[in-house]
Amino acid sequence: MIRVGLTGGIGAGKSTVARTLTERGAYLIDADVIAREVVAPGTDGLAQLVAAFGDDILQSDGALDRAALAAKAFVDDEQRKKLNGITHPLVGARAFELLEAAPADAIVLQDIPLLVENGSAPFFHLVVIVHADEDVRLARLTGQRGMPEDDARARIKSQASVEDRRAVADVWLDNSGTPDDLAALAAALWDERLVPYESNVRNRVCAPQPSAEVDVRPEWSVQATRLTNRLRVIGGDKIADVAHSGPTAAAEGGSAPDVLHFDVRLADRTTPAEVTEILADGGFPERSAGVHANADPGRAVTITLK
Repeated sequence: MIRVGLTGGIGAGKSTVARTLTERGAYLIDADVIAREVVAPGTDGLAQLVAAFGDDILQSDGALDRAALAAKAFVDDEQRKKLNGITHPLVGARAFELLEAAPADAIVLQDIPLLVENGSAPFFHLVVIVHADEDVRLARLTGQRGMPEDDARARIKSQASVEDRRAVADVWLDNSGTPDDLAALAAALWDERLVPYESNVRNRVCAPQPSAEVDVRPEWSVQATRLTNRLRVIGGDKIADVAHSGPTAAAEGGSAPDVLHFDVRLADRTTPAEVTEILADGGFPERSAGVHANADPGRAVTITLK
């Protein structure tokens, strides 16, 4: 099993990607769907929202008036944090239940609008960002969804910046074209990366690594930071430190194979055998004694345990 986090700004086109991948067999956990379930009439979640924001967020039939809630919850950071403090724990608990029910060979796709904002990117094998420029998203929200322009701008501004999304993106899908263009990108991602990645993780197989040298790339440092965070989450208290090393850690100039090297220092009294399966589950099977490598065919990594 692998877990893929899917996110992007409101109006970016996540639904097209989610639909394309689900049609190919992804096990979808949709945070928006869960968010509606946990505040349905009669739920404790809805009662908490009414207590926090007032009963004028309810429709005449007792259901949540989402537009009325948005008008109150997205006016400033304090109100948004109040909303998130109520809904996020409820959504997280339900998502965990669904994850526990997933098949052992699943490619779990978790569609999470606030994945970047809530800091959960390191908990996934792969993070996919769907991107569209702000003016394109604004046009979609006001035209296709009928959202008032002020509300649309407020929703966009309340979310993560492009720079924050790029920092956590293993895959960046540009939705500046047609829906068919985006669906084709998602289908290629499924065939060329996600399917072999899941198979490699399940069967403890390392993906091939390139040997040809390339010029030093500035994105290596960003990728290394992203993977360092992921390794720390995977290892938990069994890992004392993670350091990007080798030729790809060079500040500038030169060339090297496009393989990120990491030295992982284990915590006191932790042996390599104790982290072998943990790292393999996280996407880094053992290649040889004390050395792990990537199962992801899209990002070559070598890890040396210290």
